[in-house]
Amino acid sequence: MEHRRFALMTLRNFGLGKQSMEKRILGEIEHLVARLEKSAGAEMNPKTLFHDAASNIIYLVLFGTRFEYEHQTLKEFVRCFTENLKITNGPWAMIYDTLPVVRGLPLPFKKAFQNFNTVKQIILNMINKHKLTRVSGEPRDFVDCYLDELDKEGDGQSSFHENKLLGLVLDLHVAGTDTTSNTLLTAFLYLMAHPHIQERCQQEIDEVLEGKAQASFEDRHNMPYTQAVIHESQRVANTVPLSVFHSTSRDTQLLGYSIPKGTLIIPNLSSILSEEDQWKFPHEFNPANFLNDQGQFEKPEAFIPFSAGPRMCLGEGLARMELFLILVSLLRQFQFVWPEDAGEPDFTPEFGVTLTPRPYKMGVRLRQKPGEMQKQ
Repeated sequence: MEHRRFALMTLRNFGLGKQSMEKRILGEIEHLVARLEKSAGAEMNPKTLFHDAASNIIYLVLFGTRFEYEHQTLKEFVRCFTENLKITNGPWAMIYDTLPVVRGLPLPFKKAFQNFNTVKQIILNMINKHKLTRVSGEPRDFVDCYLDELDKEGDGQSSFHENKLLGLVLDLHVAGTDTTSNTLLTAFLYLMAHPHIQERCQQEIDEVLEGKAQASFEDRHNMPYTQAVIHESQRVANTVPLSVFHSTSRDTQLLGYSIPKGTLIIPNLSSILSEEDQWKFPHEFNPANFLNDQGQFEKPEAFIPFSAGPRMCLGEGLARMELFLILVSLLRQFQFVWPEDAGEPDFTPEFGVTLTPRPYKMGVRLRQKPGEMQKQ
């Protein structure tokens, strides 16, 4: 709990939910747009596109730096943690857990340990490099703040330790990357499959941002339909279906059942996000789930993709800002088209600790702005 409080306070100090964070995200969006412009008029595989962007945004918070999209460190980090999120919830992980006798054999679950060691070494190298340039008491980023905290604690009683910094950076990086990027992959898959929804978003975006160079997070208040589309994408993406495991803090009674203190609790977010009594259209992609009869944006109580309670996702503010600014900025400049030779879209997710859409290709077209000639 001490580390959670520290993480929340430090993330807020470095702009979580503030204008400074918005500037970081918009800066990364410029690189994202430049990458998409290279594919304009053609097709591309977006599998790691949003992972790279989201990873760089959290890198800026943690280490004050970013990587070019083709940088080997970034590619290796994204590859390792995306593979491990699939392996961890797959059959080989179950075999590893239930049959200790096979743990020493060269079976596929070994790949997960290799990946973890690779990621661990990447983070250690970045922390050690950071130490060479830091000035105590003048933090530039999250890691500097943690190192300052280590300098303060000299009695050996603190829970802060360099090994825990490694785990904390890894948790924040993976949590701040995979869920956001998988939600964006889901959003663009459905927007290509429902071009009329994409077009209506773009119409609203054009009207609200007319004359503005960039979107602002505050613009969301004037974009009820786009807000509904983003939230509906989160709902159907169901990125972390089992949330994060919890534990009862005291003996509890629920619906006639006795749950002793210390019982492991696994929330089922899939159930509430598709509960028929809670949603107008529980089993289809429909922004009307988040619009009232007057077309205004409304968020039902059943919308809890970040879980609930005191242990809910501490990166919710960052994720919401990223989702809005990235989706609005890209839809403003590009049209995304389902390739004619790709068959019907497959909305069945790939299962792991997180859910992600199956790999797909998307056609990228530069949009014709009002009053402009179509760019080629």
